[in-house]
Amino acid sequence: MKTRYDEIKEQVKKFHKAHPEIWVLFKKFAFEKIKQGLNNYGAKNIIERIRWETDKPNEKGDGTFKINNNYHPFYARAFMKQFPEHKGFFRTREQISMKQPAT
Repeated sequence: MKTRYDEIKEQVKKFHKAHPEIWVLFKKFAFEKIKQGLNNYGAKNIIERIRWETDKPNEKGDGTFKINNNYHPFYARAFMKQFPEHKGFFRTREQISMKQPAT
C-alpha cells in the first residue's frame, strides 16, 4: 500500500533531479554551521537560507523559487546518511507520513 511518505519521497526525488544545486547548497550551509562549532542545527533553517540566497523576482516582482516545506526532513536524513560522522546534527522525528494513506 502506498503511503503519504512514498508520495513525498517521489516528489523530493523529482525535485532533486530538477534542482541538484539545492543539495550542493544544503551541504555547504550545513558544513558552515558544523565548522562554526554547532553540534546540531535545523534543516528547515538551511532550506530557508537557500530560499533567501536563490530566490529571484519574476516580472511581477514575485519570488520564483519554491521548495516544499515537507522536503527538509529528507534533506536532513540524506545529509546524515552521506556523512555518518555527523549523525544527529539534524534532529529528526518519526515521519508520521509513513503511517498515513496516500492522498
